[in-house]
Amino acid sequence: MEKKELYPVLVVEDDDGVRGLVRMTLEMEGYPVLEAADGNEGEEKINTGGFVLAILDIMLPGKDGYSLLPLLREKGIPVIFLTAKGTVSDRVLGLKAGADDYITKPFEPVELVARVEAVLRRSTAAPGAGSKSEGPEPLTYKNIILETDAHRVRKDGAEAALTEKEFELLLFFLQHQGQAFSRDQLLDSVWGYDYYGGTRTVDVHVSALRSKLDLTENLETVYKLGYRLRKLS
Repeated sequence: MEKKELYPVLVVEDDDGVRGLVRMTLEMEGYPVLEAADGNEGEEKINTGGFVLAILDIMLPGKDGYSLLPLLREKGIPVIFLTAKGTVSDRVLGLKAGADDYITKPFEPVELVARVEAVLRRSTAAPGAGSKSEGPEPLTYKNIILETDAHRVRKDGAEAALTEKEFELLLFFLQHQGQAFSRDQLLDSVWGYDYYGGTRTVDVHVSALRSKLDLTENLETVYKLGYRLRKLS
């Protein structure tokens, strides 16, 4: 990425020490940081805008991280949860709720930077991402239309509320219909080689696509391998 100073990050964290460490870590890498010390202040900053990524604690005074997440999703802002809630069930819940990544405390600063950079690389919300004068043709599948230039998915004409990673995973499957992929291959292709999470992430996002887009019969589980989007005849 060029000129990382163009990528402001919002940090919503009630612990002054943790928030200060996150701010210092990101500023050393060139990222401007907006701060909020509780959920209510975080909501004000979200409404004001001016950032392309949010790092949220879950357990916050006022509105918690889960309450703030939908406000960010509506604006197309990617979200990283940074929280002490580190069990597998907590991670799954956070990803199902729509977070793009999940980091547990205590964290290593170098890992935080790597996760932020990975999410921003994948995000179409980042300024200067570039665009073509003519957008690509929409991809269609059954009653689903995916518009890559508008970063939008419609089912039966109504817009589907997909997270950033759900959108990217659907796009990958649509571009490779009929091909089977392992969970590791999907992680590498959609999340990137520098993603630190496990393959359970893929299962969570596949489940979400099946539910939101009625793809239970079409997005197939390949025994002892991974998944395949059935090619329409």
